[in-house]
Amino acid sequence: MRVNTGRGNTGRVNTGRGNTGRAEEPGRIVVVPHTHWDREWYLPFQRFRLRLVSLLDGVIGGMEADPRWHFTLDGQMAAVDDYLEIRPERRERVAALVREGRLAVGPWQILHDEFLCSGENIVRNLELGMRRAEELGATMMVGYLPDQFGHCAQTPQILKLAGIEHACVWRGVPGEVRASAFAWEAPDGTAIRTQYLPEGGYGNAASMFEEFADGASLLPGRAAGFAESMGRWYPRGGPLLAMYGADHTAPAPDLADRVAEAGLGMRLDTLAGYFAEQDPSVDGLPRVRGELRSHARANILPGVLSARVRLKQMMGRAERLVERYAEPLTALWYAGDAQMFLDLAWRRLIEVSCHDSVTGCGSDETAEQVAARMAEAEQLGRAVCDLVTAERAASVPLGSHLVFNPTPAPRTGLVTLDVPSDGEPGLVTGDGRPVPAQTLEIAPTVLDDAVHPASRLPIVLERVYGRVLFGQEIRDWSVSREDRTLTFHVTSRAGVPFDIGDVREALRDADGDWRVRILADPRRTVAALVDVPALGLTTVQPVQAPGGAPDSAPVRAEGNVLDNGLLRAQVHDDGTLGLRTPSGHVVEGVGRIVDGGDLGDSYNHAPPAADRLVGDPLSVDVEPVWRGPLLAAYDIVRTYRWPASGDVPGDARSAAEEDVTVTTRAELRAGEPFLRLRVTFDNRCEDHRVRLHMPLPRRAGASFAEGQFAVTERGLTAEGGFGERPVPTFPASGFVAAGGLAVLLDHVTEYEIVDGGREMALTLLRSIGYLSRDRNAYRDQPAGPQIPTPQAQCRGERTAELAVMPCDGGRPGTDVLQAAEAYRHDFLTGAGYGHATVPAPPSREGVAITGDGVAMTSLRTRDGWIETRMAAQCAEPATAVLHGPFTEATRVDLRGRPGIPLDVHDGTATLALRPGEIATVRLRRS
Repeated sequence: MRVNTGRGNTGRVNTGRGNTGRAEEPGRIVVVPHTHWDREWYLPFQRFRLRLVSLLDGVIGGMEADPRWHFTLDGQMAAVDDYLEIRPERRERVAALVREGRLAVGPWQILHDEFLCSGENIVRNLELGMRRAEELGATMMVGYLPDQFGHCAQTPQILKLAGIEHACVWRGVPGEVRASAFAWEAPDGTAIRTQYLPEGGYGNAASMFEEFADGASLLPGRAAGFAESMGRWYPRGGPLLAMYGADHTAPAPDLADRVAEAGLGMRLDTLAGYFAEQDPSVDGLPRVRGELRSHARANILPGVLSARVRLKQMMGRAERLVERYAEPLTALWYAGDAQMFLDLAWRRLIEVSCHDSVTGCGSDETAEQVAARMAEAEQLGRAVCDLVTAERAASVPLGSHLVFNPTPAPRTGLVTLDVPSDGEPGLVTGDGRPVPAQTLEIAPTVLDDAVHPASRLPIVLERVYGRVLFGQEIRDWSVSREDRTLTFHVTSRAGVPFDIGDVREALRDADGDWRVRILADPRRTVAALVDVPALGLTTVQPVQAPGGAPDSAPVRAEGNVLDNGLLRAQVHDDGTLGLRTPSGHVVEGVGRIVDGGDLGDSYNHAPPAADRLVGDPLSVDVEPVWRGPLLAAYDIVRTYRWPASGDVPGDARSAAEEDVTVTTRAELRAGEPFLRLRVTFDNRCEDHRVRLHMPLPRRAGASFAEGQFAVTERGLTAEGGFGERPVPTFPASGFVAAGGLAVLLDHVTEYEIVDGGREMALTLLRSIGYLSRDRNAYRDQPAGPQIPTPQAQCRGERTAELAVMPCDGGRPGTDVLQAAEAYRHDFLTGAGYGHATVPAPPSREGVAITGDGVAMTSLRTRDGWIETRMAAQCAEPATAVLHGPFTEATRVDLRGRPGIPLDVHDGTATLALRPGEIATVRLRRS
């Protein structure tokens, strides 16, 4: 995605008519015809696809007519699949060109944004793209990443583990790179030869074959200028890579003739053909380690991290549900086959990871369609979870609950259950162990009690849908003609025969007024503290005896203070919180809300010159919600007066203001060393940014953010040099930590360390009204067309959830990794519906994966094996210990090709990991 005037320098080439310089060396310039295809952007998918079909009709026809033609289809199979869905009869024609090596396809399914999707999504994207390309004959073994807004640290390792030895990038390359090739190194030390696309990125030769109006060629002068300017980037010599293409453009129909007639030492090839001649060795190349997020040579458009925050929330929720719930449940606990549903969910997740989709930098219509696909992926994941839990819940007694732990280590956590109860609830596990519980809500038992004339009784009975009445099932009913009373007893799940015809027959010839009562069994909503084995199942069953007390200190809420023995949180008069731990960590001022102006666009935040920051509330109220002993919470209600909109002509904020109420729920749970926060407000304003500020216990010189298979360390500044303000706003997925404070996250969130390292600011909302503004104070050039996007103002109710945890300074340790795992992955529950007299099944373990710094990212069924992936998110070597019902284990690459077998003894295998190493292991069930 790029426009000629806005996304980068189109190349310092000589465009004069009189320059007749030549590049004499044969094959000195390799021209790679291509198109960069944004699947959806300022137009929605189907409108762009119509253009795609027309373009590829011409390209395929031209290639078949002229064997000199070569074409590279942007490194993504989505363009091929989208085309063949409309032109299925041309599949074999496309495949023939792929087999001949003249049409290069793959290796990705789609050109993703590397920071706004999970690491697992990136792997599945590559896996799907390579499989689809191989089905057509061959995959381009080049990690082509032409337009991503920067690159995550683990991309070199991901590519290498898939057998790809070359990467090709444009944005994010730091200023220290002064040659066209460098060694890009992942956190584990894996290095891959990487081609930088200088002098205009993927369009560095887009204008080379233009002509004057009279037909005179510009090629000789432009080729010479290209060779001169590009040659400086090739100190070792070798052919110059000329990327002839741009957004949604087709090559000149007579391109092959022009190249042949020019006689300028140039030839046509694919990107795969060019890299086939390059030595993959990284010896002697300058080395760059970690992520590429520099503004030195191209715009990286960091504002996409916070544009349309709802998309980021939906993406995080859908990925988590499929990766960490649906797939492990199916692999470990389901006897059937749900793979087609999981495959479809992954297709949707991969589609929306596109660098113009999840980023939110498209039109409003595009954003709506992206949200719909995210919702579809989540629905598919939830449906598979329902399928598996329903199968397992058949053996769980009616009134009991099944609990699944998505973490590969045993955990104790809270679940919310609806249980029958005539008094205080008593709960035990299927093993008979007491389960502590706290009542959160008592459901009413009288759902309806009204008098109706007999003539209306048939209409009243129409409220019964099958056996359901007022959302519950009818357990029994009675008719008293003496009292003229009809009584229904309902419960959450009755499972007994019922026929409404019997009721109608009992009311035959009724007259006068009748009382109709609908009575529910006594029920409570409780928070229960449950122990669940690694990736395992536990049953929770109501009993008459009282439940047990929590082993840890009880949670309490008194005098605006929350305390669970591990963390003490006090609400101050200004609505912020002070945190203290028994070990002496102290954090004050947590949760300050700051609203500022934003006259930027979906790509770049840009505050007005006369900005007005609002951080002090007009009023503060504190309302108790729960007081313990397992769960305690306060609602902190603050009112503010925010400017209603931006003032573009005045480069300021409007004088008009809106009153906004922000409610922050602060919640402590038993056994958790972090404070949960949920911030909710009705956004009535436009052209602004809302951030949540966290003062740091100690001044920070760096931050540590969990992302795609890695924890990345970042400084407090960003490197500039191009035409974009190098703002140090960065992405974090699972958590961000700095200066002795960790913030745990449930979706990718933009953060910044501000005030010289004394405070962390997290973006809750960014409201903007344009896809791109032609004039943006933080970016010299447009990033796309200036299209209004009123829905990107994000009006309406907005909610953000996170957690705050004091920690040691420096790189986060295992305690933060475990806390982030627990925060993001609540237990999953399902209501039992077996016979009430059957015994509750005992707890069962799935597969345990433990080790300091070792994080499991997926567990699924693949090729008849259980396949799991893990990453060592630590600075020191780690040992992963796998335990479960398996007799065979082998390490494989990302394509499933077997590597080194692991020794298995008594269902246990160990695996030594380098810091930052990604490992995939297959397990054979016993």
